[in-house]
Amino acid sequence: MSSDFMSKLARIACAVTVIAVPALLSSCQVRPLYAESTGATAKLATVGFTDAVAADAAQRRVGQEVRNQLIFIASHGAGEPANPQYMVSLNVSSGTGGVLYLASSDTSQAGRTTVTASYVIKRISDGKVIKAGNRSMVALVDFPTQEFAKQRAIRDAEDRAAREVAQFVGADIAAALSN
Repeated sequence: MSSDFMSKLARIACAVTVIAVPALLSSCQVRPLYAESTGATAKLATVGFTDAVAADAAQRRVGQEVRNQLIFIASHGAGEPANPQYMVSLNVSSGTGGVLYLASSDTSQAGRTTVTASYVIKRISDGKVIKAGNRSMVALVDFPTQEFAKQRAIRDAEDRAAREVAQFVGADIAAALSN
């Protein structure tokens, strides 16, 4: 009797599973963030970006790199829109520090460059803030012994981190505008 009961229970459990799994999976909506049905691609093309604000030239250069990448991401290479519906204000900062310090030679062999972008997305028509946030990205860098090579390595690390932080900010903007 117990084996008969167990086989009936197994059949019922199997039937419930066969019915429940497709029903649960049909409610799942997995789709790309930039899918045409969400309108995020069209809305991204209407986003304008303010000039990057920074105190010194190095910060302006990194801020401009982030801004240029965001324009490319938003417009897919077409440039900024003539009449944007949304405006993104950027504030970008970067810094580099050594992580492997050699006391004998008073130098570092490796370091990390951090780029942080704070942003505010506003609708131009009414000035409403859609989203505000910040993103950071770290790029690791090796410091050569030659000073020019070291400066170039830091600049390359800043560019890598700027591209990555722009990708994250672009995804945040797309997510905010798709709602």
